[in-house]
Amino acid sequence: MASPIIPSSGLGSGLDIGSIVKVLVSGDTSAKQAQIKRQTSNNSAMISGIGSLRSALTAFQDAMKKLNDKNAPSFNAFAATSGNESVVKVKSNNTAVSGNYDIVVNKLATSSKVASQQFSNGANSAINAGDMTITQGGSSYKVTIGSGATLQTVRDQINKEMSANGISANIINESGGSRLVLTSTKTGAGNDISVGGIPDLTIDGTKQMSGTGGGFINALAQDADLTVDGLKITSATNTIDKAISGMSLELTGVSAKAADGTGTSTRLTVAQDNDGLKKSIQGFVDAYNTLQKAVTSLTATSKQTQDGKEVTVLGPLTNDPTTRSLLSDMRGVLSQAVSGGQLNSLSQLGINTSKDGTLEFNSIKFTAAMDDKKLGGEVQNLFTSDNGIFALMNKAIDPYNATDGSLATRKSNLDKVAKNLSDQQAALDRRTDSLTESLTRKFVALDTALGKMKAQANQITSIFDALNAQKKNG
Repeated sequence: MASPIIPSSGLGSGLDIGSIVKVLVSGDTSAKQAQIKRQTSNNSAMISGIGSLRSALTAFQDAMKKLNDKNAPSFNAFAATSGNESVVKVKSNNTAVSGNYDIVVNKLATSSKVASQQFSNGANSAINAGDMTITQGGSSYKVTIGSGATLQTVRDQINKEMSANGISANIINESGGSRLVLTSTKTGAGNDISVGGIPDLTIDGTKQMSGTGGGFINALAQDADLTVDGLKITSATNTIDKAISGMSLELTGVSAKAADGTGTSTRLTVAQDNDGLKKSIQGFVDAYNTLQKAVTSLTATSKQTQDGKEVTVLGPLTNDPTTRSLLSDMRGVLSQAVSGGQLNSLSQLGINTSKDGTLEFNSIKFTAAMDDKKLGGEVQNLFTSDNGIFALMNKAIDPYNATDGSLATRKSNLDKVAKNLSDQQAALDRRTDSLTESLTRKFVALDTALGKMKAQANQITSIFDALNAQKKNG
């Protein structure tokens, strides 16, 4: 409701109607207005605090997730390097052993690539209907070709139905005609592709293509062939996990040949990686301390001067029981023992809790744990195992920060309170407008009546003044 226009003063009475109405309306509504304002401020601060807390918790959990990335594992006790990554790349895990290894790659594992006979009409060549059978490595797959098919539609159908099995098709246009070419992602000897069932598309993948007939294009699929310190190893794939304990090899090229025809070796070096471990541990400590500082800022009290007086200012979550419970659960994880080996607590790595709740990382104690006690191989288990620090920390946080957790419930309830306060404010605004309008009408009416009475009094006074004047003149 729009506020009525209040005259500043009465024409008949000279009263300041606007000020009188304003004081009366304020006396009726000020207590409720102050209550709504106070409650809205407190509720808004709480909503902001809950949002900030959830953001800080999510950032901490994301940091732990990154440190626990299985594709880029942290907390490895050993680091492996390759002298020539164009021949072999290497990764190590916590079961590796420090040392050097000489690798010679004689052959890379390859997959099968076969071609059909030539078709003079190209991609539009007609193909007879029937069941095509594609065989590879002891597995057979059926592709039903309908009537009216062409070399192009057969290609498209193979790609649609066989992509999940790692087999794809394309059409190569060469001098004299076109061929259907099938390629596999599966490497290793014995994994050659053969096609049967439809005479025009029959391919014997164990025979080389010749003339206009089909067969394998360059070579049969083959195993990788390499030596490790002179010991011969073969593998169906170019990723080899079990050739050297604790190491994964990725073959990327064939070793260059020396003058005598032997392959030139690539040196792999495995060494203890204290610096890498320290960096990962420091990453966890920093992430936890960032969270702890955020919570401290939300729950702290401070002294401020207002109107010449010192007052205590509370943070949005000061004395909040949910936040206190969350901190207690998280701190419990820091002191909890993790089973599985000699290393079962953060304190053994030099990580301790300071008075303000943040973590301190003692590098001297950490170095002693690595060099003297040889605990490097157990650091990963302490943090990333099913019962490790990360799992226990997420278990402590999830009941609060999950989409259906207690903080989300708190936020929902606070939003309802905010809506209720907004409704109360709207109702109070309507009452303020209504009361202002009502009082204004009454005072304007009073002013009008007083004006009339004043006019009448002036008229009567004028009559008596006239009579007195006549009497004096007579």
